[in-house]
Amino acid sequence: MCETRIPGYAQDVTLRLYRPAVARKTLRPSLPVVLVFHGGGFTKGGLDDADPAARFIATHTPAFVISVGYSLAPAHPFPAAPGDAYRAALWATEHAKDFGGAANRLGVAGYDAGGHIVASLTFIARDQGDVPLKAQVLIGPMLDPSLTRVGDETLLSSDITIADCAKCYRAYLPEAAQRLHPYAAPLESRRLAGLPPALIVTAQNDVLHVEAEKYAGQLIGAGVPTEVTRFPRVSHADLAANPAALAAIANFLGRRL
Repeated sequence: MCETRIPGYAQDVTLRLYRPAVARKTLRPSLPVVLVFHGGGFTKGGLDDADPAARFIATHTPAFVISVGYSLAPAHPFPAAPGDAYRAALWATEHAKDFGGAANRLGVAGYDAGGHIVASLTFIARDQGDVPLKAQVLIGPMLDPSLTRVGDETLLSSDITIADCAKCYRAYLPEAAQRLHPYAAPLESRRLAGLPPALIVTAQNDVLHVEAEKYAGQLIGAGVPTEVTRFPRVSHADLAANPAALAAIANFLGRRL
């Protein structure tokens, strides 16, 4: 594991690179590369939070994993985080061969706000046409700033509330008009064709599973190969490190990359 700093959207950001053990046993620069984005509701969290998932994906996919320490709100609101993500993806594409990765086998995965950033990045990569994403994984993602498709927090025994989500979105999208931007409101997008194959991972005891599964349906309707897995008796906070969820993620990435 090592770290490097690259220019981000508004400031330099840290990338943490995980090298799979299998990479030391082959001279072929053919292993896929996966960018990972931590959770924290756009306002907190960091590279250490993504460490369990990053290590698991590196070992079990296997793949080179780049965990991205993107800029946080409210100091750096939208579009800083997706801007950082795009620059990290460009860096990965340009430097993959330097550490033995395959630039044409690039995937992205994110939890919570990181899932939102992944969705935004897939839009940007498609529109710009210079980052060849082959797979996306959204883990308990935040996708709807309008908060009109969330589940019932009481019925679901959710460990996060609508009020929690609203506070995060106010910090990330301080201007009301931003909440209609296609890169800020994935669930409102009507241009989903051409996105990479997706895995949507949700938790039963999470208000966000309703909007995540609705997004999965919209991707399917747009012709995007999409898989959906909901884990029963799992909370939002536990999803990112859930062994069964991590196994499903590594399996999907291994098949798609």
